[in-house]
Amino acid sequence: MPVFGLGLYQAASTLKTTQIVADAIRLGYPLIDTAEIYGNEAQVGEAMKNNIEREKIFISTKLFRTNDGREGLHKSFNRSLQKLDTNYVDLYLMHAPQGGHVLEVYREILQLQSEGKIRSVGVSNFGVQHLKWLKQAGFVPAVNQIELHPWWPNEDIVEYCRENNIAIMGYSPLGKARFLDDPYLQKIAVQYGKTPAQILIRWSLQNGFITIPKTSSSIERLKENMAVFDFTISDDDMKDIARYGKKKPQNTGWNPTLNTKKDFGPL
Repeated sequence: MPVFGLGLYQAASTLKTTQIVADAIRLGYPLIDTAEIYGNEAQVGEAMKNNIEREKIFISTKLFRTNDGREGLHKSFNRSLQKLDTNYVDLYLMHAPQGGHVLEVYREILQLQSEGKIRSVGVSNFGVQHLKWLKQAGFVPAVNQIELHPWWPNEDIVEYCRENNIAIMGYSPLGKARFLDDPYLQKIAVQYGKTPAQILIRWSLQNGFITIPKTSSSIERLKENMAVFDFTISDDDMKDIARYGKKKPQNTGWNPTLNTKKDFGPL
């Protein structure tokens, strides 16, 4: 599984998004992360046409909710395949522990995997308790995708995932650009001759996270976000960045990791 890719949260269902994805593919981005609820799966499918052989790009998408059980899953999954213009996805994630039918739907997703329509099965926004409920039922996801950056390190979830060999994919590694003007981060960036965004992406990579920074602006930003494999942040600076972020913890979006058993459903 690639360790770096393009996230498409909040990317509009427009020609501009198709162009951004096509540019990312041509630049060598190995992974594209989309979702049913993002509304841009069709743009990913269109961008792949004539730009890359299907097996050379890793596509991740997500089922938004489990409210409608197995039937709802099949409808959503088939729509995703149609929009992506593919007969399989590399990684299929349950977007959050919500809808009240998590285990029922997870079992059915595994059935789709056995049919060759899904290469790997994972979850997103699952807290430790949700992962424990899955494990109790005999399921260990390949991936848990959660918000991850120095200001929201989700240490308990990260620790549990590492202990159980669950790959960790971090979304919003730039904190939705909220921290890019931070004086401390800018100082570190100058020290390494990099941009604040590159420091945050590199911090994620060195922590062993799969990271999916997003951009909806330009090919220059795609290039910037990708230029993170030619330097290493020192161990001391890695620790200092982590300490600094934890002084003012803040997540930048929703937080379904706190969802209750009612949201999860029967065990």
